Amino acid sequence: MLFEFLLPLSSEFSPLRLFQYLTFRSGGALMTALIIGLVLGPATIRWLKRRQAEGQPIRDDGPESHFRKRGTPTMGGVLILLSVAISTLLWMDLGNGYIWSVLIVTLGFGLLGFYDDYRKLTNRSSKGMPSKLKFAGQIVISVIATYWIMRLGWDAQFKYQVNADLPLATGVSIPFLKGYLLDLGNFLFILFACCVMVGASNAVNLTDGLDGLAIVPVMIAAGVFGLIAYLVGNSVFSNYLQITFVPGTGELAVFCGSLVGAALGFLWFNAPPAMVFMGDTGSLSMGGALGAIAVAVKHELVLAIVGGLFVLETLSVIVQVTSFKLTGKRVFRMAPIHHHFEQKGWQEPTIVVRFWIIAAVLAIVGLSTLKLR
Repeated sequence: MLFEFLLPLSSEFSPLRLFQYLTFRSGGALMTALIIGLVLGPATIRWLKRRQAEGQPIRDDGPESHFRKRGTPTMGGVLILLSVAISTLLWMDLGNGYIWSVLIVTLGFGLLGFYDDYRKLTNRSSKGMPSKLKFAGQIVISVIATYWIMRLGWDAQFKYQVNADLPLATGVSIPFLKGYLLDLGNFLFILFACCVMVGASNAVNLTDGLDGLAIVPVMIAAGVFGLIAYLVGNSVFSNYLQITFVPGTGELAVFCGSLVGAALGFLWFNAPPAMVFMGDTGSLSMGGALGAIAVAVKHELVLAIVGGLFVLETLSVIVQVTSFKLTGKRVFRMAPIHHHFEQKGWQEPTIVVRFWIIAAVLAIVGLSTLKLR
């Protein structure tokens, strides 16, 4: 919005030329989202407390330490969504379709998560909306966003005359391979992209089990993909790094800046001991956003590396359930795996900080794939 209003005035006031630079607008989006989160945070928490007398329901079979958190309000993801949406709309190029497609996923998944949290609160149970209904909603939203992203790829290839041999709309880049996109075709690409968005969304949801555990890895991943979006959307840098140039995706750096700022603002209130939980409202929306960005910039497989912590948490649940069904025995004391370490006697801050370290290391590994080609 500021881009459309202020950049045309740069001929009369030269400092406004800064709005043409993605780096400036990304930094502005980050700071705006952070300030919104810090300012609205206390009022949002008070509002949630008034409407949630007993706070988030605690699982009866969960770690005993969690019962001390009884009464802490959930749905704090509302604060994240407000910060991201307002900041992004202020600093983005309103004509960029990639940001709108990612916003659809973010807000759509956020609404699903909000309804899930609402059902948990009204039923006073850790079970929210039916899983099949939630999954169907995620699929519908993902299909809409994926088709939009595909259309943008076709349009960009025609407009910017990108190499016709590269399937920009339906291709997937392979880490460590340069100048190559694996063409999945329309149907398989839609299926694959939906798996990425829905999988990332639910993976972050599974990770969100301790104070601050999910929000920092999300922030790290958003920062990494902000850089990737900037490089992929720039013909000079993408050519130098020998990664696929996807015109228009550089604008997603602004969205990633908003997500980092919103995450920092929320962490201020979610740091141990948490004053508020993000709930499914936050975890589903942030995971979906990361998945949608990865699809748009053609780095879906890199997301599995950068977001490796989320993958690890998800795999621990799959292994636990599979093992129990096949053998009647559990591999971990409790799943997801962060609960396993709680049961082993690790203190919550220890688990959280060590998992943050793992997320940071995986982010560095993911970034290295940009050059090692």
